[in-house]
Amino acid sequence: MYHYSELGLVNTKEMFEKACKGRYAVPAFNFISIEQLNAIMDAVMEKKSPVILLASPNLHKQLGFEMIACMAKAGVDRIKNAGLRIPVALHLDHGMTFEQCADAMAWGFSSVMIDGSALPFEENIALTERVVRYARERNVSVEAELGVLSGAEEEGAGKGKTLYTDPARAAEFIRRSGCDSLAVSVGTSHGLVKIKANPDGTLPELRYDLLREIEEKAPGFPLVLHGASTIEERFLCMINAYGGHIEAVAGIPEEQISKAVRAGVCKVNIATDGWIAALANTRKILAENPGAVDSRVFTLKNRPLLKEIYLRKIDVMGSGNKAE
Repeated sequence: MYHYSELGLVNTKEMFEKACKGRYAVPAFNFISIEQLNAIMDAVMEKKSPVILLASPNLHKQLGFEMIACMAKAGVDRIKNAGLRIPVALHLDHGMTFEQCADAMAWGFSSVMIDGSALPFEENIALTERVVRYARERNVSVEAELGVLSGAEEEGAGKGKTLYTDPARAAEFIRRSGCDSLAVSVGTSHGLVKIKANPDGTLPELRYDLLREIEEKAPGFPLVLHGASTIEERFLCMINAYGGHIEAVAGIPEEQISKAVRAGVCKVNIATDGWIAALANTRKILAENPGAVDSRVFTLKNRPLLKEIYLRKIDVMGSGNKAE
């Protein structure tokens, strides 16, 4: 077992303080493969951006917390060996129980999310406060969630209709739970389907009014945006052209993400954009190389494609050159 400081990782406290003051967001990128992790590190090293590496409970089922932590350390070592100083946090995304969060901390995670958003308000506070007390002893950051995002998480359990975060309750939740950051529901969605177009073809706007009101009631407190992938049409078309079947969906326009950052968001989670790009490229390459027996035929080509996506996300969030 490790403390995250042994792995060269940091918690998110200083990251968020700087982001809130500088009006940018720290990119939080989900990774599910070594190629994806390398692409993330390629991008943050080129842009000199702080980064939060997201690992879900499902990745823990696949690799285990120790392997995930060692992969993150390898990424940190790449930065050090290049003579750069870029803060990296390793974050458990959507931890559903106290035990999951405690296990992640024991293996070197520097930040955890306890997701009690499906619980009644008082139970969410109690669970979050329990995790916070445990994390404080280890100097680990804790993210919580208030409000319900529609869509499905990796676990496959679909959430119901969106329940927007109430600003007054958010301020009370922050005060009573002691959390270090709060994921809020302002119109984004988990999974592939993000938003549905209006009858006239335009896309609905995120609830910036709620973001501003939450910030007014909890000035300078780090707010987090989940479900913020753009869902590029070119990758959906590629998936369908090479044997897949995904109906047309709309993601969150990048200009809306930038506007949300200006309204107080200091961490933006990106997962689906990486998954569908890698899947689309893999389908295409395997269709063009039906005799392939080595997975490197597609994995090596996924890395530069993913890097391109992460570079653009860093620009959208305004975090470039904020690491030094």
